Amino acid sequence: MLARTQIQPDGSAWMLRLVEATSPHALAQQVEAFARTLTDAQQVILLWLDSDRLLCGNDLELLDLTELGAATEFLLGAGLVQARGSTLFLRVPPSALLLLRCAGERPPRGAEDLADFLPLIGAHLKQALKFASLQRAHRQLLRSEVLQRALFAISDLAGSTLDMGEMLERIHGIVGTLMYAANFFIVRHDPVRQTLRFLYFSDVVDADNPIGEDIPLAACEGTLTWHLLVTGQPIMGSMEQIQAMLPDTFRRKGPISRDWLGVPMLSEGQVHGALVVQSYEEGLRYTDEDRTLLEFVGSHILTALARKERKDELEAQVRQRTLELAQANRGLQQEIVERERAERLQASLFHIAQLATVDIDEETFYKRMHEAVGELINADNFFIGLLSGDKGLLDFPYYVDAGERRQVSREVGRGLSEYVMRTGRPLLGSRSELDQLGMRGEIEVGRFGRPSLCWLGVPLRVGDDVIGVVVVQSYSEESAYGPVERDLLGFVATQIATSIQRRRAAMALQQANTDLERRVLERTHELREQIARRESMQKQLEHQVMHDTLTGLPNRRALRERLEFVLERERNDPDGAFALLYLDVDRFKVINDSLGHLAGDSFLKEISNRLRSCAGSADLVSRLSGDEFAVLLDDARTAASAAAFAARLLAALNRPVHLAGRDIEPSVSIGIAVGDPRHETPDDILREADLALYRAKEFGRNRYVVFDDTLARNMMDVLLLEAELRHGLQRGEFEPYFQPVQRLDGGRIVGYEALLRWNHPDRGVLEPILFVKAAQEAGLMEAIDWQLFERACRTMARHSDPHTFVTVNVAAQHLRHDDFDERLLAMLERSGLAPGRLIVEVTEGSLLDDPICVHATLERLRAFGVGAALDDFGTGYSSLSYLHSLPLRMIKIDRSFVVSLNDNQITAHSIVGAILALSRALGIEVIAEGIESERQHAALRAMGCEFGQGFLLGRPAPLPGAL
Repeated sequence: MLARTQIQPDGSAWMLRLVEATSPHALAQQVEAFARTLTDAQQVILLWLDSDRLLCGNDLELLDLTELGAATEFLLGAGLVQARGSTLFLRVPPSALLLLRCAGERPPRGAEDLADFLPLIGAHLKQALKFASLQRAHRQLLRSEVLQRALFAISDLAGSTLDMGEMLERIHGIVGTLMYAANFFIVRHDPVRQTLRFLYFSDVVDADNPIGEDIPLAACEGTLTWHLLVTGQPIMGSMEQIQAMLPDTFRRKGPISRDWLGVPMLSEGQVHGALVVQSYEEGLRYTDEDRTLLEFVGSHILTALARKERKDELEAQVRQRTLELAQANRGLQQEIVERERAERLQASLFHIAQLATVDIDEETFYKRMHEAVGELINADNFFIGLLSGDKGLLDFPYYVDAGERRQVSREVGRGLSEYVMRTGRPLLGSRSELDQLGMRGEIEVGRFGRPSLCWLGVPLRVGDDVIGVVVVQSYSEESAYGPVERDLLGFVATQIATSIQRRRAAMALQQANTDLERRVLERTHELREQIARRESMQKQLEHQVMHDTLTGLPNRRALRERLEFVLERERNDPDGAFALLYLDVDRFKVINDSLGHLAGDSFLKEISNRLRSCAGSADLVSRLSGDEFAVLLDDARTAASAAAFAARLLAALNRPVHLAGRDIEPSVSIGIAVGDPRHETPDDILREADLALYRAKEFGRNRYVVFDDTLARNMMDVLLLEAELRHGLQRGEFEPYFQPVQRLDGGRIVGYEALLRWNHPDRGVLEPILFVKAAQEAGLMEAIDWQLFERACRTMARHSDPHTFVTVNVAAQHLRHDDFDERLLAMLERSGLAPGRLIVEVTEGSLLDDPICVHATLERLRAFGVGAALDDFGTGYSSLSYLHSLPLRMIKIDRSFVVSLNDNQITAHSIVGAILALSRALGIEVIAEGIESERQHAALRAMGCEFGQGFLLGRPAPLPGAL
């Protein structure tokens, strides 16, 4: 009490300092100092949890790992005080502790004087932590605000009118508000051309400014900038740290900085540039937060650069386009002047072109053409020459010379007109030039009229052929011709040639039309005959598409169309009624295999004829496929009337058929479905008739079954059973029941046969007869078998007697898989059962599928120790042939022979005796199945049979003693 009284004034002063301490670390210093005044502890540390981290007011390095672990464990526990050697832990509620340590081996004294202050310390620490959290949040908010303003500023710069250099300089200033960026540069990268270009560079030490043209990326290989652009990953740290990260490829360039930070600028996964800041001062270091911030800012800078570049490119394109438009405008002005001059010429040319299409006589056409040419050039002397069909004469249908109109025709010679037609080129020549042609022998001067002073001729062309010439000539020097007149006359020649060709084509067309009319009459008669033949063929094809080729009956397609018709009729007329009979010939495959396909076809034809004879005129008899037929009764009011018709059908079809020298008594199974409003599609009634047919076959064939609500429920029951089978397979409800195999001379159990049972959650344990058929039809039987195999092997592996074996029944579909043996051996390895304790049972029927493949599979299994047993021996097709060809460990005598032993039948005794003798000779063990009486047991022992199984020896049950 005296000690407490003495420290009260100091405690009051300390509490005042505690209240003034606002940060957790400042509060921790006050607490640690105060604790040292109350205790003899040489070291005091205040620790607390903040966001799942252990923090303290002092240096955590003062604590070793053991003390840190102990402190954490104490904080997470519920204790208030804990001493560990010279260290004492005091809980400061709610989530802090005081660690007091002495130099010796004893804990510090005086800690009890701190007890009253610990809640106060905890309360003030909680407030200090909350205040510190608010300060951090405030700083983060301020930083986010600065970043947001920076991003807005970058976005505004992208749309400004500043040039690229000024914009980049302002971006530099913005980055400088976020981090130290006195040394800053921006690199642009073209990933297609593999080049880089420095857009901006500012460095207080490096005076070598690299801003300029594009640089090949390979020229900078190994530099930090190259690493940024190639890897697309940020790089941060001192040169020594970066050298350690990139030991083989790093190549220094430029002054060495103290700290370096570079981030790539990415777009859609590709590197399009990089931002770099660096520091040459010792105290300035970049942090992960700076890297993250620079990456974030970099994406916005890349967007701003792309927008600015696109804007600059657009402005350049606009300037170029403006210049081009100005030049085009000057050209247009000149073109307008020329066009006005050409419009007058165009009007004349249009008139000439129009004349070529006007329907006028030839004489008027040539005259008007002459007048139109005269409006363009001097055409006082104008003529048109045309070659005859044999090209021996040159006719002039229009010839005007010296104002005189003449008709001229002459043989083709060596005149100027012939020269133009021969060369296929226009000729423009003066008197002297024409004389030179004569001197060279190209033409005969003076023979064809008075020589002109200027002569202009243009060939008339139709395609590649020259058909004539158009000529103007002048006898005075004032009326000379030039290139313009030559081009104009060339246009006129084209129009004249077009008109001549059109007129000739019209004449040919008129003649062709006359010929065509004659040929049309002939062809019409031929087509009528062809149409008649095609209509006959079409009817034949339609009949073939809708009918069976063998019997001539309508096929499935015809039946479906008729069903659609009667269903629609029934919807419109509720009083209408119909019924469908689905027929299947019983054991038709036996007839086909025994007598041959020709006899089978004859048999089907006879069946179809009998069906026709029984059906009415409104009924439809069709063959669906193979040995399946259908009869659609158009007017069957009730199921009873349809059943009566089916009875008549059976009576008619059961009469013997004489085939291949013998009498065959056919039989059919019939399924009947009566139409009603619930049938919406042909498939609905076909499905019901098919289901009724299936039930008729189940009942023994040669009968009919009418589909009713019971069959519908059974159909739903099958679907429900299939669903339950799938769920049972998923839940592992299929399990083995084991029937023992005993020695007949002493009763010792030597093995078991694993038999399938379904442990149904609602119906109890079900035998296979209740679900195997549905499982096979649903395709689940193989999966169920494998679940049985694995459970049986696991159970036998845990059985106490390691000398017993287990047999499992392997169906034919398993043996069809080439990897069956591999899968079985893998399952044995998982289960832990020795291969020598497993025997697979196969039936003789399964051996018929592929004897060679089955033999190879059983040989591979025997090589690993797995035995094989032949089940139901004596009931198959060639039992004895399998005994010496298959690697068998045992055979199982079929129960039918064992049952016969009850009656002391000599045949049964002889067969069993023969099987036993043959097995001993081949070294194969024998198991007699189905032993149910003492007489059978005694008879088998007397004949020397060693092993047996049956209800007398033990019923199938879960294996006793299994764990």
